[in-house]
Amino acid sequence: MDSLDSLFGLRGHIGIVTGASSGLGVECAHALALAGADVVLVARRVDRCEKFADELAKKYKVRAIGIGADVALDADLDRIMEISRAKLGDVDILVNNAGVSPTGRAENFKRESWDNAIAVNLTAPMMLSQRVARRLIETHKPGRIINMVSIYANVASSVYRLSAYCATKAGLANLTRQLAVEWAQYNILVNAIAPGWIPTEGTEGGMAKAGNKERMEMFTPMDRVGQPEELRGAVIFLASAAASYVTGTVLSVDGGYQSW
Repeated sequence: MDSLDSLFGLRGHIGIVTGASSGLGVECAHALALAGADVVLVARRVDRCEKFADELAKKYKVRAIGIGADVALDADLDRIMEISRAKLGDVDILVNNAGVSPTGRAENFKRESWDNAIAVNLTAPMMLSQRVARRLIETHKPGRIINMVSIYANVASSVYRLSAYCATKAGLANLTRQLAVEWAQYNILVNAIAPGWIPTEGTEGGMAKAGNKERMEMFTPMDRVGQPEELRGAVIFLASAAASYVTGTVLSVDGGYQSW
């Protein structure tokens, strides 16, 4: 690895990004395509995925496809794998980004909201990782799995009531470690990224409420919220040869939020 391209280039690799129609999923897809990987964009809003796939293909000269799917459904996960393989080839990078963050007082939190958070935030990453890993093991190929967790995998939220979100992200962080241990022998490296406060389509409304953004900045040592594109470097690093001896770690991109 004697050049930047050999360290960080992803040409010849194929990655899936879930939750890729908006927010941080868009940045994850940009990161993979920027480094040269072909990309499968997955979200329920298929029109957005397909339009975004066209944009990536033109901008970065890569192959990109959009697939409309609900990651909480096993049949849709099977379809994602089938279409990806048929159109692009075997996937060797997976970014489990899709997630939900229902809010509500813990004493009144509805069972259906709790179950849905577990299904999308925790079960879906396990089931899709399993499908990708099985194929990699079968074909004796290395791979990378990146799980999107959160600062709230490690700490509680003082801004929103997020019992289900915090619980599922903490579970996903430790699932990351367990999968890393089990799949290290196959050179399938499993890591996570824990973003801090970054404005996206899903968070801008909350940030706009009186005092919220100021509170977020006050508890962040860098004294500001992040920018979506600041996630790209972490994604490229963990997906690339530069991270060939990194597995089972949670990389925080949070402006120092968890360092107090």
